[in-house]
Amino acid sequence: MSRLLTIRRAGPGMTVQDMGREGYLSFGLSRGGAADRQALYEGAALLAQDPAMAAIEMAGMGGEFEADTDLRIALTGAPMRAGIDGTAIAWNASHFLPKGARLSIGAADEGVYGYLHVGGGIATPERLGGRSAHLAAGLGNALGAGDTLEIGADRNAEAPSMCLPPDPRFDGGPVRLVPSLQTSFFAQAELDRFETTTFQRDARGNRMGVRILPEGDGFHSEAGLSVLSEVIVPGDVQITGDGTPFVLLAECQTTGGYPRIGAVLPADLPRVAQARPGVALRFSFVTLEEAVAIDARLRAHLINLSAAVRPLTRDPADIRNLLSYQLISGVTAGDDLEL
Repeated sequence: MSRLLTIRRAGPGMTVQDMGREGYLSFGLSRGGAADRQALYEGAALLAQDPAMAAIEMAGMGGEFEADTDLRIALTGAPMRAGIDGTAIAWNASHFLPKGARLSIGAADEGVYGYLHVGGGIATPERLGGRSAHLAAGLGNALGAGDTLEIGADRNAEAPSMCLPPDPRFDGGPVRLVPSLQTSFFAQAELDRFETTTFQRDARGNRMGVRILPEGDGFHSEAGLSVLSEVIVPGDVQITGDGTPFVLLAECQTTGGYPRIGAVLPADLPRVAQARPGVALRFSFVTLEEAVAIDARLRAHLINLSAAVRPLTRDPADIRNLLSYQLISGVTAGDDLEL
């Protein structure tokens, strides 16, 4: 028996996303997948399921949803205002969505990409081994009002609602990168200036990449623009013709001829993807050895996210300092009331 989620209202840029498609780069298809892959791991931890399961990615604005069966859901990524039948619910948490109830998700309070996960995952048909919409490649479509999505079987349907502590990656800040094959094309003075410059996320950007505006002059390589087109991947930082950096994201092209000043670490790429226009970013180079160690810590963190999950509603029996809470206030003798 199929289980369906119906979209009653949809914001722009709403798509189904998973971890993307590996192994098609030589065919001209980039990985694609969620702009913030960490959010998929968070949703999986909250619902105790495989992070490879597909979810709904919402760009800046959510929508309204209704299921034809009882569902478990989880909300991760950029915090958005959400409620079930008008009652507000917590972000970075899992919830029970009754059959026929309306889940409403509004605009992002910070960040860009929010994610709606369901117990059992979004089970749209696989294409080239994945369910992600890759609009630049013509795979899948943006979601709209009236669309229905099939949902997989939930093996943990009776699990309680859970929550995770928020991860601060939605307000810009420091971004680490490693040298690329073309970093040596830039003079050391340009590299030093790149690390000491504060950038702002430009309004121009999408799932292919984001433009970041420097304070002061742009950056120029000694090779100019005479670089042979070669393979590029998410995280690469291209310097365009006017000297402005462009950070490539999940749905980037597969080759490019602009010189690359460096490559953002996977651990910090969500911070770039989630930066709203005007948010400040600062870049610093790390060695390859440091990058490998950072990546290992990230993988361990994501694998062990389930250890950080806590019940959304605490059982009083599990609160050791229960008596330290003010459980009752405003008690009087009763003789001060006006009758």
